[in-house]
Amino acid sequence: MEKILEGNTAHLVGKVLSELKFSHKTYGESFYILLLGVLRKSGYEDCIRLMVSERLMGGLDLEPGCFLEVSGQIRTYNEERDGKNRLNVVVFARELRNLEEEATYENHVFLEGFVCKQPVRRTSPLGREICDIMLAVNRMYNKSDYIPCIAWGRNAAFGGEQEVGRKLRLEGRIQSREYKKRDDEGNVSVKTAYEVSVIKIEQCPLQTESIDTEIDSQD
Repeated sequence: MEKILEGNTAHLVGKVLSELKFSHKTYGESFYILLLGVLRKSGYEDCIRLMVSERLMGGLDLEPGCFLEVSGQIRTYNEERDGKNRLNVVVFARELRNLEEEATYENHVFLEGFVCKQPVRRTSPLGREICDIMLAVNRMYNKSDYIPCIAWGRNAAFGGEQEVGRKLRLEGRIQSREYKKRDDEGNVSVKTAYEVSVIKIEQCPLQTESIDTEIDSQD
């Protein structure tokens, strides 16, 4: 179990941006979603979705504007909306604590998992090489999280060479990105994608573990 947990870790420090919103209830335990804002050095604010169990909330200030330190894992799940499946990406909180105002923002992710779709290499409008990688990260009870990752420059070139089934280890940050999507009737809406921006990436030794490559893409 410890090995699995170590293969998917997220550590964040940021400011609460939203009120708690009920998500679901499992085995009598309620879970809520809130948005955490984490500033980059550039000044851009990533708005990250946290999933928080009610059992972690005792004695904490979770009102908008307060600062939180979060330790947890990236989790994904499919949600059907308007007849289409959408891949939702959240940080599942395992530990929470309040910090003093204007704490130093942090956003660090470590993942170890398998390439489960052929990586897609492309070029940004500014001419920078990009590679989209979908990583399947094992979870307990024979479950997996399918985590979209994006690599740049040399990391993109390396990622584009990886085959489906290859095990990778990477470090980066979870980020939010707005994009425009046009529906069948020509209407344009603004949506938010969540992904891990890769800072370091390397291959893991070949093993005999297997993965399920049948996943749904984020719309």
